[in-house]
Amino acid sequence: MERLWIALGALAGLATVAMSALAAHAFAGLDATARDSIAAAIQIQGWHALALLFCGLWKPRGGRLAHFAATGFAVGLILFCAGVYSHAIWGLRLPMVAPTGGSILMLAWLTLALSAFTARR
Repeated sequence: MERLWIALGALAGLATVAMSALAAHAFAGLDATARDSIAAAIQIQGWHALALLFCGLWKPRGGRLAHFAATGFAVGLILFCAGVYSHAIWGLRLPMVAPTGGSILMLAWLTLALSAFTARR
């Protein structure tokens, strides 16, 4: 599973760079509110790409909780970014998708913190 989390983190990082390029060039014509939303989602996406990479490296010591945290990061990242990007770019509202994703991301961080207390020495 460690390789899966590292691969997903790397792919999320790749998508972060791609979205940054799109935001700078293809989405330049969007209104300021949409651009601000996209910028916030890009930042969240980048940080959680790193979190997935870390979970892949931490998993041997962090055990199942590190695995659950990584699962939460992956699912939360997809939901949160899909909700924000779809609304900002296409005006498509996906009710409760972004807030649910954000809540899952927060739970994933809590789970990762708990993994530090139960980690193998």
